[in-house]
Amino acid sequence: VQLQASGGGLVQAGGSLRLSCAMSGRTFTRYVMGWFRQAPGKVREFVATISRSGGFTYYADSVKGRFTISRVNAESTVYLQMNNLKPEDTAVYFCATSVVSGSGSDVAYHYNEWGLGTLVTVSS
Repeated sequence: VQLQASGGGLVQAGGSLRLSCAMSGRTFTRYVMGWFRQAPGKVREFVATISRSGGFTYYADSVKGRFTISRVNAESTVYLQMNNLKPEDTAVYFCATSVVSGSGSDVAYHYNEWGLGTLVTVSS
């Protein structure tokens, strides 16, 4: 499977970005999808997850109310809309796939395929 993340960049605090992650090579609807991030010098952390149908979403407390995860199964793409960005959101953002049963997961080891990541930098 290939996961191609895009949409990162430099934005001022309070601004918005939309990340995209397109999958190829597998049946997209088989997978729960997740977004994680890793800031410099820190461990990778969970951001958001979405169920196979898109009907269930779950967020880290740090992004709840600001970020929205969505997916378009016909396009094999998952999105992360990020609003009201803060300097502490600066990180490399990764999309990932999971075959976990259930509607989603916030646990990194439940995810078996990872994209290369896209850098988001938020200036103060």
